[in-house]
Amino acid sequence: MPKAPNNESAVARGEQVEAAERDAARRRLLEQAEAERVPVEDITRAVPDRRWRRDR
Repeated sequence: MPKAPNNESAVARGEQVEAAERDAARRRLLEQAEAERVPVEDITRAVPDRRWRRDR
């Protein structure tokens, strides 16, 4: 089996590194989003808003 030239193996290695970095970044974003997530119950609870009465 012929050996691949250095520049091809360097490109393949660079692509592997970029893929690993993208995967790590995606995981960090997902972890951050989960940490900042607001439960649905907290955003759908009705809160009395009587400001509209003052404008009448």
